[in-house]
Amino acid sequence: MLLNDNELKNRDQWEQKRFFLPRFDRAAVRERTRKDPVWLHIGAGNIFRSFLANIQQRLLNESFYNKGIVVAEGYDYEIIDAAYTAHDDLSVLVTLKSDGRIEKTVIASVVESLKTDASGFPRMKEIFAAGSLQIVSMTITEKGYNLSGADGSLLPDIVADTTAGPDNAKSFMGKLAALCYHRYLNGAAPLALVSMDNCSQNGTRLYEAVRHFANGWVQNGFADSGFLEYVDDPDRLSFPWSMIDKITPRPNDDVARILKEDGIDNADNIVTTKTTYIAPFVNAEETEYLVIEDAFPNGRPPLEKAGVIFTDRKTVEKTEKMKVCTCLNPLHTALAVFGCLFSYTRISEAMEDALLVKLVRRIAGEGLPVVVDPGILSPDEFVDTVITKRLPNPYIPDTPQRIATDTSAKIPVRFGETIKAYIESDTVNTESLVAIPLVLAGWLRYLLGVSDSGNEFEPSPDPLLPELLAQLAGIIPGREEDYRCKLTPLLSNSTLFGVDLYKAGLAERVAEYFTMMTGNPGAVRRTLEKILIKET
Repeated sequence: MLLNDNELKNRDQWEQKRFFLPRFDRAAVRERTRKDPVWLHIGAGNIFRSFLANIQQRLLNESFYNKGIVVAEGYDYEIIDAAYTAHDDLSVLVTLKSDGRIEKTVIASVVESLKTDASGFPRMKEIFAAGSLQIVSMTITEKGYNLSGADGSLLPDIVADTTAGPDNAKSFMGKLAALCYHRYLNGAAPLALVSMDNCSQNGTRLYEAVRHFANGWVQNGFADSGFLEYVDDPDRLSFPWSMIDKITPRPNDDVARILKEDGIDNADNIVTTKTTYIAPFVNAEETEYLVIEDAFPNGRPPLEKAGVIFTDRKTVEKTEKMKVCTCLNPLHTALAVFGCLFSYTRISEAMEDALLVKLVRRIAGEGLPVVVDPGILSPDEFVDTVITKRLPNPYIPDTPQRIATDTSAKIPVRFGETIKAYIESDTVNTESLVAIPLVLAGWLRYLLGVSDSGNEFEPSPDPLLPELLAQLAGIIPGREEDYRCKLTPLLSNSTLFGVDLYKAGLAERVAEYFTMMTGNPGAVRRTLEKILIKET
């Protein structure tokens, strides 16, 4: 068995192995979609394949819709070659349930895959010019929206694209803005640009990025002022906010073996040269949420029939803050940081450590007082499910090392927003925060690349890693010295932490915890025990 269109014609061999197969005419769907595209997604990674592509598949299976999705990749082009083109844009979703059962689904809703380079950009311009296009969504990770570096200055490629014009854009956001300009020039049809990344107010971040280029190009004479008006008019170009939640680890070798035992010959895992982990399949948990602001000026497919919740912006913001700033993402980051320091290789393994369970419960407890109940999902029930069922699930092969990727882009959202809420609150203050400062100190300790047992490890990829390591140079676990002089520039960096930790009254506490963690082997665990157990 091979994962391609031709092999899929023999449905019996797949169904005998208990694969759920698409129940629609894929060739007809592909033809309709190519002629009149409706949904383009940018970011061809695992969260898209496990969640968004499956949403559209449900609509197709139930005849609620008759068009598929076009996907594009703007960062790692090997994903398109190895995970899409090689398999006729098919993939296998392996759902890992908490009772150990697995569910295998062949996903066929993706009918075209593109790169945002010279080979695929002309086709993307065709799609953006199509009046039928309703949605351009994206999962490009939090760092994908950054226009500035840690020092607050614009990144060089952003400056270059702004001064070079839309025809010469090289950065991802520059290319996206150029595509919007192409749509404007070809009739200015309405469109919704939907960020589905774990960013606070993600729609606004996307709007600000696109508007930066629109404004710069108008000022530099590359575009007429009508383009800026188009970007600023929500009735023509909208930027809905969203909240997405589904744990999707890297493809797991055990899952690959299961598929090979089923007879799939091309189920091997692949690591690209950009260290993206891909495979013809994606493994993910069963739990999933997608909440989107219902602002689609050109219409949209009936995604609510596949479980998507549509609501107003305020409710999305409440739901997003509940999840990203309190109930899941901060807990994930804490387990990643300390999981690496304690040499764990699975999140579920870290959740067997009573001390870390105590830490994540304390983090949630510090966040809940400033979370507003969105009304559509209960914060208390959500976090209880996360701690008792989702994170401890031994069948989800997620790793601290994966979650620790790009932590510098996550810290200001996952912890900075809660700190801001404490500063603005009349009922709580930052003096009561303990677990959050522990995680911030733990992250700085993690950056030193030495485990709590004294073994060296390589920190996960992070765009600011070289800069952060340079600022921490000279700090060695076990060596007594004045750490604070090295920490001051970091702890006062509001871009890095979301707030100036000195102004928030937390810098000294973070520095103290960091100093405690940089003693002899075992200092990290002793610090957590002292702060979380002996002093509580």
